[in-house]
Amino acid sequence: MVWRYGKGARSERELINLFSDHGFSVIRAAGSGVSSLSPDIIVFKKGVQYAFECKAWGSTSIGIQKDKMGALKEWEENTGITTMIAWRIGRVGWRFIYLSELDENPKSYTVSLVRALAAGRRFEDLVR
Repeated sequence: MVWRYGKGARSERELINLFSDHGFSVIRAAGSGVSSLSPDIIVFKKGVQYAFECKAWGSTSIGIQKDKMGALKEWEENTGITTMIAWRIGRVGWRFIYLSELDENPKSYTVSLVRALAAGRRFEDLVR
């Protein structure tokens, strides 16, 4: 668990630096990496705003627990800020998936690596 948290925190810092280097103002949520009612990272630049729940898993899919997904959807609705899953995929880079693109399962919401690569946005798509 500690290893996964460290990997996740490093990935969050990487994403923070990427957006900051492209002129975005960036906020990392307090409590990021633990049960939280808000996304991990929020970025702003001249009317463009995104919120991200960050994942850095070397797997064929990622999952978001139903209660966390509910909190993210509610947060997106309350703020009006587009909220996405930011998945750091090894040797590929970041892919950004809208919450609506995850599939609902009995215990969680998931997206496969294949789907994330096909439908997910790249970092360059968000900073144009």
